[in-house]
Amino acid sequence: MAKCAAITAAGSACKGVPMPGEAYCYVHHPDTKEERRKHGSKGGRRGGRGRPSPISAELARLQAVFERLADDVLEGKQDRSAVAIQALNGARGCLVGALKAREQEELARELEELKSYVQDRGASRWRA
Repeated sequence: MAKCAAITAAGSACKGVPMPGEAYCYVHHPDTKEERRKHGSKGGRRGGRGRPSPISAELARLQAVFERLADDVLEGKQDRSAVAIQALNGARGCLVGALKAREQEELARELEELKSYVQDRGASRWRA
């Protein structure tokens, strides 16, 4: 099987498989440099593999605190005043906030994808 013709930064031969009809793999091919740069610039901007954003994680933590407080009041571990209603209302607020945050994160991701698509389409028009 053919190997990439590039030499790595460490000075050894790249062990990657060349792209079809090319001497270089995707990582070393000069025509993919801009595409790799775009993909790399997105790294760390959003959670991956189901990782929640810091805002969603904090809202979920607060929701759990409010729900525990409400349970303690309902079980008689805390005074039964209006605290249970306030705690449940707080948990509801956290849930609403989490849903809004998730929606904003999804919209931001979709906007980034659209920007990337438009940039790619514009670049391809000038290549022809």
